[in-house]
Amino acid sequence: MSKLSEQELIRREKREELKKLGINAYPAELFPVNFYSNNLPQDYKEGKKVVIAGRIMSRRIQGKASFAELQDSKGKIQVYFNRDEICPSEDKSLYNQVYKKLLDIGDIIGIEGTLFTTMVGAQTVKVKLFTLLNKSLRPLPLPKTDADGNTYDEFNDAELRYRMRYVDLIVNPEVKSTFLKRSKIITTIRNFLSDKDYLEVETPILQPIPGGAAARPFATHHNALNIPLYLRIANELYLKRLIVGGFEGVFEFAKDFRNEGMDRTHNPEFTVMELYVAYKDYLWMMETTENLLEKIVIDLNQKTNIQVGAHEIDFKAPYPRVPILQAIQKHTGIDVSNMSEDELRKTAIDMGLEVDQTMGEGKLIDEIFGEKCEQHYVQPTFIIDYPRSMSPLTKEHRTNPELTERFELIVNGKELANAYSELNDPIDQKERFESQLALSEKGDDEAMYIDHDFIRALEYGMPPTSGIGIGIDRLVMLMTNKSSIQEVLLFPQMKPERKAKALGEEEKLVMDSVKKSNIKELIAIKTATGLSNKKWDNSIKKLTLKKLIKVVKNEKGLFIEMLD
Repeated sequence: MSKLSEQELIRREKREELKKLGINAYPAELFPVNFYSNNLPQDYKEGKKVVIAGRIMSRRIQGKASFAELQDSKGKIQVYFNRDEICPSEDKSLYNQVYKKLLDIGDIIGIEGTLFTTMVGAQTVKVKLFTLLNKSLRPLPLPKTDADGNTYDEFNDAELRYRMRYVDLIVNPEVKSTFLKRSKIITTIRNFLSDKDYLEVETPILQPIPGGAAARPFATHHNALNIPLYLRIANELYLKRLIVGGFEGVFEFAKDFRNEGMDRTHNPEFTVMELYVAYKDYLWMMETTENLLEKIVIDLNQKTNIQVGAHEIDFKAPYPRVPILQAIQKHTGIDVSNMSEDELRKTAIDMGLEVDQTMGEGKLIDEIFGEKCEQHYVQPTFIIDYPRSMSPLTKEHRTNPELTERFELIVNGKELANAYSELNDPIDQKERFESQLALSEKGDDEAMYIDHDFIRALEYGMPPTSGIGIGIDRLVMLMTNKSSIQEVLLFPQMKPERKAKALGEEEKLVMDSVKKSNIKELIAIKTATGLSNKKWDNSIKKLTLKKLIKVVKNEKGLFIEMLD
């Protein structure tokens, strides 16, 4: 356990003092809350008795009276403590000792009191009785504002915020707003689909074959069955089995997992909503998607347009339909429609794209579109009619057998949804899977697996069907104007927390000097520390071994570089 700070030690001492007074700092009993901060002002009535609970966020103690700010699940509310109201008898220890000396910012308390309005017009709860519900042992990282309006000690380091989301939610109220909007978005989608009598279902997360997408899976092993299992990369094939089984419309909010890179738009665990409806096609799905997104935006903002970064995006239907090969020709000037795999690879290389021999025709076209075209589509746009090689689960286009009936919805330069007229020919499906197997043998570790049971299901007959997958995390990013997926995930995946490495006095001195220096020139930092040559050399050696710094040499001289 790390060394406790002075404040943490003091709080632990206060906890023991409370115990000596017979006060349980962590009581088990139900506390009968009947009023919340957001009940003001509409439910305000002078003298009304209320029971509230929350976390102390600030206090102003003025002798026998004190104002405090309590934060509950809905917001903040002002409370007023008066010594003689709380302690009507001669014994004033509950106020003088417990409230003033043993409570801290961050403690959770319950209050019974009455509503009143202060002389400055603030609606407030006058405390009649308070109960300690939880003693906080760590101080909150609360921002402080000086007389000049400068704010200090804000809890705004991204890594700390994501790692300690529980603190982030307490001290940064706008963060909670993001996740309330996320919940509202999901509720809107669920209600929209349920109103159409589509059935919400659950499908396996652990799958014997990771099918339904081109992605690298997480692998595990089931001991009892002695078989490999995979965290699902998609739930598509199971939902289509349900269409075979006779359901007309099914959807699922699915947690999917892909063992791939992490960046501002990718997390290894993510949420997708997939919908499959029998007797529909991709044209119908485009209209349905437009209507759904328009409803989401209106439910959130009471209008169809939202601000995303520098762009104002309007979700009013309908959206443009642009064939992908036309888009590539428009933005690159090159017609790739009749190119062979080798020609596509050479074209991609000539464009400066990173490609390799494992990439087939579909991946090469996808790479060209993603790098050269996607960013141009800011307003909602359906990119349609993908080549056959890019879409192993998609029905052949009704007018051109080289294409498929597929669309991706692009908004703000990023894919938001992917949809098909679903392939329901079992012979064609088997051939598509086999071509994916050929890619796998070439070294493509994202090529699809062959799911023989799914082919068997198709052989029993699946009606014409349209399906769509909408990335919920990216949708929430868009609707809340966030540029990082970590901002819309309560607990994003993080690299292991680094343990603080013990440093000697000289090492600390060097590190402090490095942190303070903008240029980080070695001789300048050495001079700033004032260390002797021997102590300097020893400190640098130890810091290098601990992988906290490294010394680099360039044409300008020797410099110290801090390591992550």
